[in-house]
Amino acid sequence: MTTAFDYPRFELGEALTPEQIAHFQRWGFLHFKNFISAERVERLIAATRNVERQWVDANVEKVNGVPIKYGRDLDGRKIVQRFAFANQYDAELAEFLKDPRFKTLFALIGSADARVGADEKDGLVVNHYVHGPDSEHSRLGWHTDGLRDIFLGSRLNPLLNVGVHLSNLGIEHGGLRLLPGTHQQSLWQFLFRKRYFRDHEPDIDEVAIIPAAGDLTVHDGRLWHRVAQSTVSGEASRRRVMYIPVISGAYAPKHAQSATPFYQRLAKFAK
Repeated sequence: MTTAFDYPRFELGEALTPEQIAHFQRWGFLHFKNFISAERVERLIAATRNVERQWVDANVEKVNGVPIKYGRDLDGRKIVQRFAFANQYDAELAEFLKDPRFKTLFALIGSADARVGADEKDGLVVNHYVHGPDSEHSRLGWHTDGLRDIFLGSRLNPLLNVGVHLSNLGIEHGGLRLLPGTHQQSLWQFLFRKRYFRDHEPDIDEVAIIPAAGDLTVHDGRLWHRVAQSTVSGEASRRRVMYIPVISGAYAPKHAQSATPFYQRLAKFAK
């Protein structure tokens, strides 16, 4: 059974400390406490609900070529469970991506063209997990975020996946599980260590990320990770997290006519 490994939690200041950089280089992730206030958490949740109303009413299937994952809430109501480019549909979310503190993380990429991918990759992704009878999004199998670059035929550019957590979690609520250090693996291990999205089993070496609402996490795009299903069901299982890509390389914005990448067809296995 996975336990909450006692990894260090940090505070994000005006610059990353040598200790924080060293931890990221060795293990491939960082966890920062109290990145945003409880009041900001509620504003961001309200903003995602605003986007959800727009999409449910308009029956939006894709945004910039990225499929939207719908499900049913505990009362049977249709909800969005995975948003893409949510920042393009709400001013509060768009403004949040301009927070200057995200630039502090650019040092982890070490590239002059590092940036927040507001209109690249999948933009601002919001995951709304709930473990109920009609949920379509209660867990996510093992994967790396860098896979998309391989499928798109490009080199594996540095990528950070920055998580802003909107729920208080315990080990029983499932959530992010990481394999520390796998950002330094070989290409063979990157491609075949696990079966992408189909493998869900706990790994003896995995670390459970246990955030409080308002915390920020960041992990290297080459790091193997999964989202564990909550062991409790109903309202107690509900959790929300936003993911922001910090990227480098050639600018590649998505637009309404963008094709759906092949790798996203694997999403049908992500249940």
